[in-house]
Amino acid sequence: MLNAEQRQAFDRDGYLLFQQQLSETDRKTLIDRAYALIEQAELDPSHRFSTTDRAQINNDFFLGSAETVRCFFEEAAFNDAGELTQPRAQSINKIGHALHDLDEVYRELAQRDVFAEIARDLGQQKPSLYQTMVIFKQPRIGGEVVWHQDASFFYTEPSSVLTYWFALEDATLENGCLWLDPGGQTGPLRERFYRHGDELTMVALDDTPWPTDTGTAMPVKAGDLLVFHGHLPHYSAANRSTQSRMALTFHVVDGALPYATENWLQRPTLGEFFM
Repeated sequence: MLNAEQRQAFDRDGYLLFQQQLSETDRKTLIDRAYALIEQAELDPSHRFSTTDRAQINNDFFLGSAETVRCFFEEAAFNDAGELTQPRAQSINKIGHALHDLDEVYRELAQRDVFAEIARDLGQQKPSLYQTMVIFKQPRIGGEVVWHQDASFFYTEPSSVLTYWFALEDATLENGCLWLDPGGQTGPLRERFYRHGDELTMVALDDTPWPTDTGTAMPVKAGDLLVFHGHLPHYSAANRSTQSRMALTFHVVDGALPYATENWLQRPTLGEFFM
C-alpha cells in the first residue's frame, strides 16, 4: 500500500498522515456507539483518568480495563460533592481498552485489511492490536496529555508499537489537537511504564528533554488518520473551547516479537488480536 516516498517520510519524520480514511458513515457509527457505551457507565468519581496526576487513577479499575470496555471520567468531571459538573456525555475522558475484541462496531473497523497493510509496510510481520481507545477531549474540561512516547507503555525488543490516531471530529489548535516532534523517533526512549502485580510505576530511562518549545501542531480534519512511531514524542493541550475533539486510537505491536511481561496491559484471557 505504501510507496517508497511514504516509507522514506515515515523513516525521516516518524509519522504519516492519511486523509479521509473514515467515511461520514464510519464516523457517525463510531461516535453513536461511543455515546451508547457512555450511557451504561457507572457514575463513580474514582473512575477518573489523568495524565498529569497518576495518583488520581484507580489502579484496580484501570488494570481491569485491559480485557473489557470501561469509561473513564475527566479529571474535572465531578465537584467536591461527587456530582457531575457537566452532562454525562460531556464528562468522559476515554473509553478503553478492549473495544476491538468486545464491540462489533470497533472490531469491524480494526479488521479492515488496509490498516494491517500499513503496519506490514512499516515493518511489522504480525500486526497485533493490543489497545483501542475512544478519546474525547471534552469542551471546557478536556484534560492536557503531557509529552510522552507510546513505546513506554507497549514495550517490545526491538521497539515495534505503532499508533493509529483517527480523528472522529476536527482537531484544531483551539480544542487540543496533537503536537508531534518530527524526527524525534530517532531519539531515546525517555521512560518506561512498569507493572509489578497491581502496582504501576513510571521509571525514567533517559534525561533527554521533551520538545516543549519545538513541537509541531497537527490540526487534522474529521476522518483523517495519523500513524506514528512508538518513539515519537507527542502531546495535546487542554481543551477550554466549546468544541469537542473526539478521536479513536489503536496501539499495534508486532506479534512476532516478545511482548514484555512488565507492560501494564496484559491479555491472558483475550489473547492476541491479529489484524
